[in-house]
Amino acid sequence: MRKNSIKNTRINGEVLRELAGIIRGEIKDPRINPMTSVVTVEVAPDLKTCKAYISVLGDEESQKNTLAGLRSAEGYIRRELARRINLRNTPEITFVLDQSIEYGVRMSKMIDEVTKDIKDGESENADE
Repeated sequence: MRKNSIKNTRINGEVLRELAGIIRGEIKDPRINPMTSVVTVEVAPDLKTCKAYISVLGDEESQKNTLAGLRSAEGYIRRELARRINLRNTPEITFVLDQSIEYGVRMSKMIDEVTKDIKDGESENADE
């Protein structure tokens, strides 16, 4: 099975949906931030491994704690995934912190500040 085959794309989507549900509703670890989302999932073509990209809304300490909590619950998450999705092999999950959402928010704020400064400069020039 090729990496970007239709079957692999469907499996990625299904694992993403179930993984998000497990993290949101099943895990009771207090270290895991309630504002945790699964951004994307990459399941290897042989279904042995899976990279789950996780985004956490919060400070750096909260992100580290969430990642630690998810890593400690890997066994439970894998068992639940095996129970919910009927695959020949249940992939070994590796959690990776994805900061693209946070980066996007930061860039958006910077753009807003620059456009505000430009507008303020134009209004000062109009007064003169």
